[in-house]
Amino acid sequence: MKEGIHPEYRPVVFQDVSGDFAFLTRSTIKTQETVKWEDGKEYPCVKVDVSSATHPFYTGKAKILDSEGRIEKFRKKFGNAYAGSAKK
Repeated sequence: MKEGIHPEYRPVVFQDVSGDFAFLTRSTIKTQETVKWEDGKEYPCVKVDVSSATHPFYTGKAKILDSEGRIEKFRKKFGNAYAGSAKK
């Protein structure tokens, strides 16, 4: 690899601000913040809004939005007036 053209690939801590969750991985992301990790070393820190610890899909708290079909909802709301005019 050529020197000076690639971004620095280094260990970075990603910290979830909505939950008490952080993980250490490697990244090229730029950040000014640092945090002391479990091993006692200081690493750059990136704060994220959602992670696997707080995302509704991964936590099992996702809402089921469609309990009945979309067509049935439409007919219930507007009746068959629109359905009949669309066939003409």
